[in-house]
Amino acid sequence: MSALERVAAELTRGAWEERMGSLWLAPAKLDIRRMAALMNVAGARLITIAAMELAEGGGIRMDYHWDLDGTLATVTTMADNGVVPSICDLCPAADWIEREIHECFAVEFQGREYEPLLLRPGAAPGVSLRKEDE
Repeated sequence: MSALERVAAELTRGAWEERMGSLWLAPAKLDIRRMAALMNVAGARLITIAAMELAEGGGIRMDYHWDLDGTLATVTTMADNGVVPSICDLCPAADWIEREIHECFAVEFQGREYEPLLLRPGAAPGVSLRKEDE
């Protein structure tokens, strides 16, 4: 069993789905911190986290993109009520990305504090990319 197959088996009963040259996993319920720890053990490198607000109150989708020996693997989940646990203590590369997503989409990453990247001190997060602001 490959490292990515072990990750999928630990996170969900499903398997990776190949789409557009990369692997995708979308468990119904995802323990994000466990996913990050498993990917670290597998030797994967966090590339980025992408956030996207879905249409008509559909919430914020979070895509965690990883590289393992040249294979792109994406684990996708939803930010429950705009809140997800932080993984920056497990994957330091997540620090800047989480701060940017917080400022642009008002997603709260539990277990961390924020130093502003783009916003002025005191400015409300979520002002630049949320659809409700259009």
